[in-house]
Amino acid sequence: MYLGSHMSIAGGLHMAFERIMRVDGTALQIFTRNQRQWKVPELTEYDAELFAAARARWGDYPVAAHDSYLINLASNKEDLIKRSVLAFAEELRRIETLSIPYLVTHPGSHLGAGVEAGIERYAANLDRAIERSGTRQGMILLETTAGQGTNLGSTFEELAAIIEASAHPDRLGVCYDTCHTFAAGYDIRTPETYAATFETFDRVIGLPRLKFFHLNDTKNEFGSRKDRHELVGQGEIGVEGFRNLMRDPRFVDIPKTLETPKKEDLQDDVRSLTLLRELAK
Repeated sequence: MYLGSHMSIAGGLHMAFERIMRVDGTALQIFTRNQRQWKVPELTEYDAELFAAARARWGDYPVAAHDSYLINLASNKEDLIKRSVLAFAEELRRIETLSIPYLVTHPGSHLGAGVEAGIERYAANLDRAIERSGTRQGMILLETTAGQGTNLGSTFEELAAIIEASAHPDRLGVCYDTCHTFAAGYDIRTPETYAATFETFDRVIGLPRLKFFHLNDTKNEFGSRKDRHELVGQGEIGVEGFRNLMRDPRFVDIPKTLETPKKEDLQDDVRSLTLLRELAK
């Protein structure tokens, strides 16, 4: 079972492995740079060597990177599109250099142009970024979203439409965020609603596309369309929803990471991961 958390890279990319080992995690998500700045520092050969050495000490466990929150490939503003394409291409180059197999990304916001136009722009600009990156490896995982504002990706149909519109569908998968999907109207709290949610996912997208999970409870009620993460079992999804997921044999080998609040001592992660392991039994 691959179960872990998103960890800080403060002090260097390699420090994320020290932090994930402190919570006995066997899956990891990181940012490969400051996610709230356009300026991207050079990724040196020394950085990559430190990262590889720390990863080897941790073990042969799955790692994903998350791209910058500034990137919006669905924008209708030319300057933002240009910056986003360049930045996303660099994100792909960085994960290839670091041998990280997955890049998780939010599918962008249409900014009032409408879902159909947003999806068309997003897919076209995603293809441009892939081609500009010159990479051949690294799968892009479209993250399910809560549906706030004009954000794309809150329905399985929107994610499927992006994949269908792309010229590179072989490089696209999905990251399922439990907080976001619950806020968007997909319930997992009972065995019946859980089964219905993943039957819909399989019919619309296909379960083979599901490559990663974010395990987050939520502060807001079902269908709220608000993205507010809470500690596992302490929000509106509750323990039973996570029990349904952790005991699903289809997803045993799919990496799962927390993105929930925590302090520097990481004890919130320790408690959440302990609970999730117990629910899996």
